[in-house]
Amino acid sequence: MASIPASDLNSPRIWAIDLGVCAGVGVVMGLIGPFGSYFNDVVLVRIGYWVGSFLLSGVSFGLLLRGLWPMMSRARIPMWIWIPAVVVIATAPLCTLVKAFATTLWPAIARISWVEWYGQSVLIGLVYVLAYAFLRLRVADPAPAKPQAPPSEPAFLRRLPPRLGRDLLCLQMEDHYVRMHTTQGSDLVLLSLGQAMGELGGLEGMQVHRSWWVARHAVVKVIEDGRNLRLKLINGVEAPVSRASVAKLRAAGWIAL
Repeated sequence: MASIPASDLNSPRIWAIDLGVCAGVGVVMGLIGPFGSYFNDVVLVRIGYWVGSFLLSGVSFGLLLRGLWPMMSRARIPMWIWIPAVVVIATAPLCTLVKAFATTLWPAIARISWVEWYGQSVLIGLVYVLAYAFLRLRVADPAPAKPQAPPSEPAFLRRLPPRLGRDLLCLQMEDHYVRMHTTQGSDLVLLSLGQAMGELGGLEGMQVHRSWWVARHAVVKVIEDGRNLRLKLINGVEAPVSRASVAKLRAAGWIAL
């Protein structure tokens, strides 16, 4: 039986494969006639008996395993504990049905005790169900989720000295330097504004002037001074807005229309 995800175990195709395997095993058992069944009847009758028995077991154990596996997996109970327990318990009613069917076909075997019959049935059930679980459920067991790596920090933030923290508010060009403003203060770094913005990664912000970049969260007020605009930031700094940037800021929702 091929390894498949748990979500596909109840598909008609997988059920057909599983029961087909049960029927195939039943044919083989009918041909070899284990536990003395070889002497019970002709080969076709033996095959019919074993195929019917294995189909009944395949449906019963298939339903049980499909129903119990998700619960046991969530409870982190190992298969080697709960699967044998399921076989031992579920075999009792199955054994009773199969024994009744067999003694109808061959009354002479009624002399076999129920305990002996049950022991044989448990042995067969354990082999079949453990093989099934190994091939189906072990690969269906959901792999533990891999811990997600924390989002990578924008490269520019690593230029901030520790005393300034990591809450970048704006960048201000001063000659060949960029002044980095945070809630803890400011400092200079030898870099062009374009180079600095290239290292900002996913930080939400916008270049509002040829010499200024501003983080979106830093803006607390828009100041209008005639035809000129300035953005007041949470640290008290006021960043000028070029006329070419006004339309971009309006489109982004920074400035009311």
